[in-house]
Amino acid sequence: MTGRVALVTGGNGGIGTPVCIALASAGYRVVTTCMDAEAENITDWQAQLRKEGHEVGYVECNVADYESCQRMAAEVEREHGPVDVLVNLAGITRDGFLHKMAAEDWSAVIKVNLDSVFNVTRQFVTGMRERGFGRIVNVSSVNGQTGQFGQSNYSASKAGMHGFTMALAKEGARKGVTANTVSPGYVETSMTAAIADEVRQQIIAQVPAGRMAKPEEIARVIVFLAADESAYINGANIPVNGAQFCSF
Repeated sequence: MTGRVALVTGGNGGIGTPVCIALASAGYRVVTTCMDAEAENITDWQAQLRKEGHEVGYVECNVADYESCQRMAAEVEREHGPVDVLVNLAGITRDGFLHKMAAEDWSAVIKVNLDSVFNVTRQFVTGMRERGFGRIVNVSSVNGQTGQFGQSNYSASKAGMHGFTMALAKEGARKGVTANTVSPGYVETSMTAAIADEVRQQIIAQVPAGRMAKPEEIARVIVFLAADESAYINGANIPVNGAQFCSF
């Protein structure tokens, strides 16, 4: 049992919930962020996890807003203690071809997916450096590596996450702070379940594994990177995409 505090942004989503469960099962004291606890039924979500034996705290935060992240960090550390593991998972999509994309759709995705990584990480990285330990895991996407039709905003934000990761890894290495990226392919969530079956089959046909990932498979990699023993893995981008995209 580690007893370390792990903060997961957007941890009540389709991938986030298994991440929170996996971290809690590994002995971390887990806290998630949410935008609006009432609208997102966070207390019901907590109660269901509690029935399954997992205790997960929450704090409201708009990760796209720096001052909101400052308030969130103060509350988390006051209520739960110093954060040693940070998983930047919160993200949105606003798809559309670039020649039709509204400026607000570009800005919204960049703010939530990329600016948030700075906004949140900035609150905790100093403490990690001072304590000589930190694990930062940024959840990107295969589409940040390959690009995707209708996702210039999303692909740019996810590619930017790994650029951030590589720079931060170099800055934190001598202080015991690691930063790594996990890049999932298509994952079985309520969002992908809502895709028309014909389109789903077209997506799956592009994946050599012949299926989408289970959220738990993403969570397994995140927990591995968060471990004390993963100290020498730093600045890496770990793909979890069923061989959909392979590279050195």
